[in-house]
Amino acid sequence: MKGIFPTEGFQYIKTPFYYYDTQLLRHTLRELKQETQKHPNYIVHYAVKANANPKVLQIIREAGLGADCVSGGEIEAAINAGFPASGIVFAGVGKSDWEIELGLKKDIFCFNVESEAELDVINQLAARQGKIARIAFRINPDVGAHTHAGITTGLAENKFGIAMENMEHVLRKARALPNVACTGLHFHIGSQILDMGDFEALCNRINELQDKLVRLHIRIENINVGGGLGVDYQHPDRVPIPDFKNYFGTYTKYLKLLPGQKLHFELGRAVVAQCGSLITRVLYIKQGLAKQFAIVDAGMTDLIRPALYQACHKIENITSELPLETYDIVGPICESSDVFAKHTDLNKTQRGDLLAIRSAGAYGEIMASHYNCRELPKGYTTEELGSK
Repeated sequence: MKGIFPTEGFQYIKTPFYYYDTQLLRHTLRELKQETQKHPNYIVHYAVKANANPKVLQIIREAGLGADCVSGGEIEAAINAGFPASGIVFAGVGKSDWEIELGLKKDIFCFNVESEAELDVINQLAARQGKIARIAFRINPDVGAHTHAGITTGLAENKFGIAMENMEHVLRKARALPNVACTGLHFHIGSQILDMGDFEALCNRINELQDKLVRLHIRIENINVGGGLGVDYQHPDRVPIPDFKNYFGTYTKYLKLLPGQKLHFELGRAVVAQCGSLITRVLYIKQGLAKQFAIVDAGMTDLIRPALYQACHKIENITSELPLETYDIVGPICESSDVFAKHTDLNKTQRGDLLAIRSAGAYGEIMASHYNCRELPKGYTTEELGSK
């Protein structure tokens, strides 16, 4: 599939860099909207933490999505990209005062509150500004997800959210506070989930909690189920767009919304992962005793997922059509974990070849660091480097 990259445009650009296929991004957004438009009460907020490249954010904003932010910096990035404050939700277990004050000043849609202590602080800061803060309580549903332990968030042992046993207490407390208005409940069980049974389990748990609230005569306006839908890292060309139909259909089938309730989603990886690739140049081919290494100029500073999560990304040599050979693909960072893949087949590779590390549009550029005093990789779009 060498033809999907404008390699002539790549040759003169300093590597490593991120390439964003904006045609695929727009196609993904169209598929997403096609499914959500079947349900006028479904609202999608893009999870900015997945990718905050300004050009990517602009395209997502143009598609009409809201924004899910987990820091003050992300709120600023979303506002600068043109997202309306009325579509911004702000989550995170450790919101600092300035971040809360920023959200209040911008009059964002909702704060996803993760503790009783945070509730008190938001109420105090809202009082200082003479405002009523709209909040939703993030409830930890104690629902596991079939994914990596480092990106599971819905278990009781995780740091996120308020225990189900405390839900009634915090809802009643919020009612008594003068400067907050509880508008919803928020849930999120993890990331890179491909088993729809996990989302079905979440629906069942939300149904249980809603039944309890109905018995207590407590009505909730908004239900936010977070995101978590995964992508196919093994076959980015065969499955470039996630199964939005099955994902949204699972909630339609199993979640019992009350009349007039709105259902919010916070999708990130599913929107941007497949449109992005990290382009890196081969520096050396090193012959070891039992293997050969392709040493490239990108490292864990540019894409940390393989080192952090043992994540697998498809890698291809986009400048060679020679027969396949097997390589360990490694970076230049002074860490043994700076490895992108082991025992990987590539078209015969030599110094100067360009490799594409696929499905890197989510948690790639956004997590890059200056470790080893390295420059941050730049990001380029289809429009900038030429269309397919």
